[in-house]
Amino acid sequence: MPLHERDVRQDVRELGELVGDVLEAQASTAAFETVEDVRERAIGYRRGDVDSRERLVETIKALDPERASDVARAFTTYFELVNLAEERERVRTVRRSRQTDELEDSLPAAADELGNADVDVVEQTLADVLVEPTFTAHPTEARRKTVKAKLRSIAEHVETLDERSLTDLEDARVWRDIEAEVTSLWQTPQVREGPPTPDDEARNVQWYLQNTLFDVVGDVYDTLERELDESIVEDLDVPKLLEFRSWAGSDRDGNPYVTPEVTERTLERQRSVALERYRNRLKALSGVVSQDGDRCPPTDGFEAGLAADRERLPGVATETEERYPGEPYRKKLKLMRERVDRVGDVRPGGYEDASELIEDLETLAESLRANGAESIVDAHVKPLVREVETFGLTLAGLDLRDHQENHTEAVGEALAREGIEYDAMSEDERVDALTDAILQDEPVVDVTDTDGVSETTERVLRRFDAFADWQREYGADAIDTYAISMTERPSHVLEVLFLADQAGVVSLPAYSGVDVVPLLETESALENARDIMGTLFENEAYGAAIEARGNVQEVMLGYSDSNKENGFLAANWRLHENQRRIAHVCDDHDVTLRLFHGRGGSISRGGGPIGAALLARPSDAVSGMVKFTEQGEVLAERYANPQVAERSLEQLLSAQLRSRKRAIEQPEPQAADDWEDAMAGMADVARDEYRDLLETDGFVSYFEQATPITVIEDLNLGSRPASRTGERKVEDLRAIPWVFSWTQSRCVLPGWYGLATALDEYLEGEGDLGTLQEMYDSWPVFTTLLDNAAVALARTDMEIAGYYAELATPALRERFFPRLEGEYERACELVTEITGRDTVYKREWFGESLSRRNPYVDPLHLLQVDLLDQTHRTPAEERTLRLTVKGIAAGMKNTG
Repeated sequence: MPLHERDVRQDVRELGELVGDVLEAQASTAAFETVEDVRERAIGYRRGDVDSRERLVETIKALDPERASDVARAFTTYFELVNLAEERERVRTVRRSRQTDELEDSLPAAADELGNADVDVVEQTLADVLVEPTFTAHPTEARRKTVKAKLRSIAEHVETLDERSLTDLEDARVWRDIEAEVTSLWQTPQVREGPPTPDDEARNVQWYLQNTLFDVVGDVYDTLERELDESIVEDLDVPKLLEFRSWAGSDRDGNPYVTPEVTERTLERQRSVALERYRNRLKALSGVVSQDGDRCPPTDGFEAGLAADRERLPGVATETEERYPGEPYRKKLKLMRERVDRVGDVRPGGYEDASELIEDLETLAESLRANGAESIVDAHVKPLVREVETFGLTLAGLDLRDHQENHTEAVGEALAREGIEYDAMSEDERVDALTDAILQDEPVVDVTDTDGVSETTERVLRRFDAFADWQREYGADAIDTYAISMTERPSHVLEVLFLADQAGVVSLPAYSGVDVVPLLETESALENARDIMGTLFENEAYGAAIEARGNVQEVMLGYSDSNKENGFLAANWRLHENQRRIAHVCDDHDVTLRLFHGRGGSISRGGGPIGAALLARPSDAVSGMVKFTEQGEVLAERYANPQVAERSLEQLLSAQLRSRKRAIEQPEPQAADDWEDAMAGMADVARDEYRDLLETDGFVSYFEQATPITVIEDLNLGSRPASRTGERKVEDLRAIPWVFSWTQSRCVLPGWYGLATALDEYLEGEGDLGTLQEMYDSWPVFTTLLDNAAVALARTDMEIAGYYAELATPALRERFFPRLEGEYERACELVTEITGRDTVYKREWFGESLSRRNPYVDPLHLLQVDLLDQTHRTPAEERTLRLTVKGIAAGMKNTG
């Protein structure tokens, strides 16, 4: 019996036809005919039926404002539905591959590899691994929440068509519902009138945790346990391997709208969601465990727990005795629900932390097993235990973050009020002063006193004052990490530890309630990482704080700004090298490293397949614990669909388990010295070429003229500003709009510029093509780097980019476009030569997707260029221009 009733071509064809039907019904037959004419001309050129795009360009230029809006909306809507069709195809592929046991990067594959190791290696691997996807509110999601909700409804209807055998009447009803959603989608504004608030962003992140991930976590663990039971003879206990964290509602860096009140509301909402889910799970479980206590007598441990609950909640216990006579398990679950209800309540008896709830569930499971109800435990209790382990009473732990300059200003001003001239101190003097202040028993400053201080200092002090309150109310696990953007010196880390100490979050040597996380993102910070961390580890106060946190140090690596500063090749190689440097300094001080990879969604910001990235890390930097950011459109791509979400988590765990096992068995890197030397040399050359481009006179003007950056800055994608200072300088522009702008113009230079120059320099020197081919075939670092660059190259279309280049002044266009085009063409040649492929991209499905999309995204590009070229646009034309940005983002499945 086939698993599916449809395929991607049918989905694309029928959904595309539906867009045409809705267009004709909602706009006009003339609008439909115009869109068809544009579509056919675009397809004709891509197929080679015509030699020039001029007729298409003329058609686009001749559109009146209303018809231009119809065209933009039609192609944008088409891409939204095509994305759903391709998501459905991914689900088909996963399900078929599971059925035939041919799924790559799977938990069965990880279990097989673990099965070949000694049992002690397997046990250590499982004990060490903890994967922490961290959801951020970074503004790279171009779609409104309302639009995403409608698309999710359509996706569920398409799933029904694909996975169920329907009668003709049932089929017609499903299509009726799809048409209704597409009609509503057409009539819904695609462009936000105002930016989302931080609360909106936090709710968006919460949606994925609440509606998808909560339900799939138990299945992921079940798959792993089944596979380990088959691969390994001894019965292994699989510990907690997954935990989710979030920056939404707590990331203050560059966003003045993330206030303590926003963070408080986020913590409260997340706890309410988690408790509601547990309450519902326990209620459903009560319907299952209706066993007669005489026939299935509870264990002594269960009876003891029930007796403790009766003493803790006597009034509720009396009610349960009357309601469930002779049904001890239902009595227990009723009392457990009451304890869940009282978390955070003024009434006593609520669970103090997640471990108490887990203990009750495990006691219940033990008693059920003793009565031969193992199947009930496996089906209902164990998944709930996994959920509580993963989400706790907080849903996701929050990470605080702010820029180091703000902490320095706040500390300086607060100390100045006490007669201490912090601002006048050298770095060594600052380190000594902060250390002494942290170690002394009495506080030095009053974080509650904000009278007469600057706005920045007030914000920082209020946050630290609230920090202690949050931990008391919601538990330390709810918010126990503080990341410092642009960390450059040890004092930047000690300033945060000092403020936490003054607020009562830290009390050394006995207690520290915070992991202070330096975010190393500039070239200077990364190059000095060993000195920064070594100084901290040898510092008396910081050393005590680390010991109080279990001798674990989290260090965050910034991919986005590193790439924007150094270019793709140099940034990736330096990040690889610095992982090892940081790991070595941690090892020298007997500290366990938890690396936090600040990856973006695009290749240009450290994105790409996360499983491959995890496996490509240097083995001596793989401790088992790993964090990485997930943001923007990546959240929807990986976690909106339950089956895709389960697959995404499976890939993460599989890669981390395998990489940790390999690191235990072979802790030293195995790359040949000449390969590393070659990479280091190429990285230097690539960086020099990239920096030369950015520093060439007029480049910033070319960027502003030949990309839609000015439109993107006003798109209301996120709650924080697009620029740190408001100035038009590359160093001040945030990485997201930088990458987004180049992607829109189809010149994705942040993902490949400098690569060809570096490879050619190597080949013209002592290197040869054979060595590069061997590196690609045998060294995951180089393999992943080249494959990721290939994706950016494949998404680049220099012919389309040429139309954007025409928007620049002739002098700037002649200065820069040939240079970009030459680097791109040579990079494509070299990538295909090194990889031995006929195409620049690796996977056939990726090429098919590009071929399917290109003819439909071309009209959006040409319309965008035409609108950008107009010196005076009407409000309607401005809306259409912004809509083209949305449509191209959907068509490229990439923003920033």
